[in-house]
Amino acid sequence: MLIVMEKTATPEQIASVVAAVQGQGYEARPIPGGERTSIGVLRNQGPVEAALFVGLPGVRDVIPVTRPYKLVSREFQAQDTLVHVGGVTIGQGHLTIIAGPCAVESETQTLKTAELVAAAGAHIFRGGAYKPRTSPYAFQGLGLEGLKILRRVRETVGLPVVTEVLDEESFPLVEEYADIIQIGTRNMQNFSLLRRAGRSRRPVVLKRGMSATIDEWLMAAEYLLAGGNAQTILCERGVRTFVNHSRNTLDLSAVPYVRKESHLPIIIDPSHAAGRRDQVIPLARAAVAAEAHGLMIEVHHNPDQALSDGAQSLYPEQFATLCRQVLAIRAAMGA
Repeated sequence: MLIVMEKTATPEQIASVVAAVQGQGYEARPIPGGERTSIGVLRNQGPVEAALFVGLPGVRDVIPVTRPYKLVSREFQAQDTLVHVGGVTIGQGHLTIIAGPCAVESETQTLKTAELVAAAGAHIFRGGAYKPRTSPYAFQGLGLEGLKILRRVRETVGLPVVTEVLDEESFPLVEEYADIIQIGTRNMQNFSLLRRAGRSRRPVVLKRGMSATIDEWLMAAEYLLAGGNAQTILCERGVRTFVNHSRNTLDLSAVPYVRKESHLPIIIDPSHAAGRRDQVIPLARAAVAAEAHGLMIEVHHNPDQALSDGAQSLYPEQFATLCRQVLAIRAAMGA
């Protein structure tokens, strides 16, 4: 349920409604808006009786919320959420390009790639310090040293950085060094990790699970917002199907659906969807045409020598082409 207050509602009236909600055993979540405040009613196990609140001073309307995910839904918040980090805005009205290698391999490799993607038009740098790999024998990342290299990227190149967190144990370190924390596809339903990310004051990129429905994905995001972290970014990165012409199947229908259902920004990772370099640019173009709020692209200054995901990493000159093309598509759409 969403309790919509009058424009003229006083702080005392808002506090009184919050107390009334809590008095019924529910959680009250005030949601300040541009013109008025709304109060979300959470943790109810069934329908809430509107008559309990509709007559209270300062209350304009009481709206039932039909979605199982409440805080992430447009029923709770009509206006789009904008995520701000390091001078970059992610969300409505912006096309944010995130780029960098799958893994931080060395300071030379990382800084070189960062300089190249920044020159081509990237707004945020990506790179994995901790790498969840299918094989325990594959390169697992540099850990703390990788995080220190990412900090040097921020200091030297000037791009905010995003990197993945794998578990609660490493969360404080990632939180200290990264500007944005990524929760990967394998951890989308790691609920203890989601709760920890909900307590963080860092923005979070939440990738869709490789076999997750969109409703399951949005419910995972609900954990973050319920914990207090409204700076959440959804990332579609392809789902597992029966095809073998690409690593995964990029679900572009997720973009209009999520934009209708949720106020959170949604970005696309065509690199992990494709798993092959030649498909990345066409999928990126399609994502921008579908009105995604941003792209996350794997780029390596020398993909043939990459320790992780070299086959899907763009060469720097290809990334520069991608940036020119997606900006042209966006301009043609009048954005």
